Amino acid sequence: MIVVVAETGSTNADLLARTGPAERLEEGDWLIADRQSAGRGRLGRDWFDGNGNFMGSTAIDLRSGDPQPATLALVAGVALHETAGVLAPHGSDLKLKWPNDLLLDGGKLAGILLERQGDRVVAGFGVNLAVAPEVAHCRTATLKISDQGPDRNAFAEDLAAAFAQELTRWRNVGLAPLLRRWEALAHPVGTPLQTRLPGEGEISGRFAGLDEAGNLRLQTDAGIRTIHAGEVSLVGSGQPG
Repeated sequence: MIVVVAETGSTNADLLARTGPAERLEEGDWLIADRQSAGRGRLGRDWFDGNGNFMGSTAIDLRSGDPQPATLALVAGVALHETAGVLAPHGSDLKLKWPNDLLLDGGKLAGILLERQGDRVVAGFGVNLAVAPEVAHCRTATLKISDQGPDRNAFAEDLAAAFAQELTRWRNVGLAPLLRRWEALAHPVGTPLQTRLPGEGEISGRFAGLDEAGNLRLQTDAGIRTIHAGEVSLVGSGQPG
């Protein structure tokens, strides 16, 4: 079931609190808003709710035997890439960036925010279907290629179907195939990256793939660093983590 509301503070917050229309939504259902007054991205950043863009969330109720919940970011990324890839202009460069961004020709097209409360994880998606907002120190992109962007409701249905399929694979097949697929959709191994870690400042290196748990491997002058969490940007792209 896909429920659309005219306005809310945050679809993620609604699903976590199970308030309003979200109260009756179960795993596999989606809450989508025309506007969000308190939309947010990772690290507390605001998320611009441009008219015609996609803002929606779905909940995952964790089960015994599920892979690590943090790897749901990879599930979400693969589903989002598959959905947006059908709509991206022919010949464009659509790439995932660890852990939660989708880039179109180097500009940020979409972001994913995972939040957990108990055994419930909520995955929120913000996708620039019609408007590429102006964001300081960040290049943005949109799927709009004519006078009108892709239909939001049709996009929601396709994303819901793709996410459900990827979630089933995550549970039944395990992480290894997901990691291989995510890497194939990401920027190439060797891409210059920069990460900011708490207490360490900026660390530069090159993308060296993912480890068996889905963490980022960064090739530095001192060797491989495993990044479990942090801000990651492509060097020279102006993309924040």
